[in-house]
Amino acid sequence: MIEVVNRQRKVTLDCEGWRAFTERVLKVVPANGAGVTVAFVSDRQMRVLNSRWRGKGETTDVLSFPAEQDEFEKLEGASLGDVVISVEQARRQANEHNLRFETEVEQLILHGLLHLCGYDHETDKGEMNRLELSLRRRLGI
Repeated sequence: MIEVVNRQRKVTLDCEGWRAFTERVLKVVPANGAGVTVAFVSDRQMRVLNSRWRGKGETTDVLSFPAEQDEFEKLEGASLGDVVISVEQARRQANEHNLRFETEVEQLILHGLLHLCGYDHETDKGEMNRLELSLRRRLGI
């Protein structure tokens, strides 16, 4: 199951469109048929999450929270976890990189999903980055 939730009011979002995009991405990443939740939040909410879970009192663009499902929860459907995106940070980054907002969010969803699939660009000597660039081309991002 793919769920997209909008928990911010600064940017109007097409949640159904983002659900369809996430479904496309899940077909090309090693998700093994698992679902995911994508949550769009404000900078303020992202700062709280980043501080609580990473000890960094600033906003960030995307955070990934892997699911730790028990057997009963898996009966309802396997989930990779949650990808949380700050729409304000995504908008700033899109402007900085001369990208469409939608393109930036597509990149962030892909990036977050790769983290949920076990990739870590901070420790894998470029493996995640190479895969992400390859998948961007494949997805037309």
